[in-house]
Amino acid sequence: MSSRALITAFALTSALSAGVSAQAAPANGATDSVAVVATVERFHALLARGDSAAAVQLLAPDLTVLESGGVETRAQYLGHHLGADMAFARGVPSERRVVAFFQEGDVAWTAATSTSRGEFRERKVDSRGAELMVLTRSGAGWLIRAIHWSSRRNAP
Repeated sequence: MSSRALITAFALTSALSAGVSAQAAPANGATDSVAVVATVERFHALLARGDSAAAVQLLAPDLTVLESGGVETRAQYLGHHLGADMAFARGVPSERRVVAFFQEGDVAWTAATSTSRGEFRERKVDSRGAELMVLTRSGAGWLIRAIHWSSRRNAP
């Protein structure tokens, strides 16, 4: 494994375990990976807490969300799916794992997998998910510019 890969792996592990604030991290090297992953983790934590006001602050004005075969703008996501995503995050325990981090200048993206098991709207949930988030650096820190979520049922 290269030294860059080792630094990135260490930074991702640190971000996941320490919950580093995205705004607190300097804009360079391994600390960018910490800040990016922390932003994504913070977004998920805010969804699970039902804090839509804070979650929306992490979304870029030109956000694009790809989910369930559709494409939504920021306004469409906030109007149609944000509430359901918060309800799901609060109601169904999920385990997420970041599996990749990439960065080119002021653009970064993460890939993650998840498993979710529980009950939502009187239906049993046992699914596996994949997530791709694209973030860009702004004056306020890293903002989520694109989200792609997909999921499938776990095989019985």
